[in-house]
Amino acid sequence: MAVAAFNPGIRAEAQAPKFRVLPGFHLSLGFTLLYLSLIVLIPLSAVFLKTFTMSWDGFWQTVTADRVVASYKLTFGASLIGASLNVLFGGIVAWVLVRYHFPGKKIIDALVDLPFALPTAVAGIALTALYSPNGWIGSLLEPLGIKVAFTPLGVVVALTFIGLPFVVRTVQPILEEAERELEEASASLGATRLQTFCKVIFPTILPALLTGFALAFARATGEYGSVIFIAGNMPMVSEITPLFIITKLEQYDYTGATAIAVVMLVVSFALLLTINLLQAWTRKRGSSERK
Repeated sequence: MAVAAFNPGIRAEAQAPKFRVLPGFHLSLGFTLLYLSLIVLIPLSAVFLKTFTMSWDGFWQTVTADRVVASYKLTFGASLIGASLNVLFGGIVAWVLVRYHFPGKKIIDALVDLPFALPTAVAGIALTALYSPNGWIGSLLEPLGIKVAFTPLGVVVALTFIGLPFVVRTVQPILEEAERELEEASASLGATRLQTFCKVIFPTILPALLTGFALAFARATGEYGSVIFIAGNMPMVSEITPLFIITKLEQYDYTGATAIAVVMLVVSFALLLTINLLQAWTRKRGSSERK
């Protein structure tokens, strides 16, 4: 303090604001709100406003029709199953890519991102060709009485395919940054491999697994192109909710389409909010345990 008092340059430097790459807080915040409003808030508000033009009876009849309810069960059920499978197998893929070195590792690492780059319609056609009764994989499953294409199982396969990269790319950097010294310390203290995984590794990657699950589930609920080919779109069996929305739009029933979309938005938001709260709770619990 004494040096600063006798040296105005040091005092001015200490009081000078730190340099920031982006503009000031107010300008950045305004740009952020404007961008989110144009991209997210206004389109979603338009969906709700269009739905409000319906009467309550008309809305209820539209969203609770038997075929629509069956599509809800298939869409959300298959999305949950697909996201859960991706958490299990995607976590294993991420572990193998991080912890092991083998020939062709870079090729497999690049193939993980293939569902991102592949057009959804192409993915649906490819999966249908593979799992149809005369396809490469379907012909092997047919004698066992397992039918994938044109069944709800085919929907699960398609949603699992498109959701895998979300889990792998979320868990992979966490595993790369994990401190292996903790695993070595656990082993040196006499812990088994299962105990080391449950007590050391799993708590570290759990928030990433939940994030990957949320991303895979969100992508799966709105997926259309890769599903309609392999689903078969049979009434009450393999019709997905996005197909109903497209059908309503083709019939110029915009209010009916937005009504079904509102139900999907509300249910998806509730599930994602629950997952985010659970993720925040796990992080808070982990930080308190480390303290």
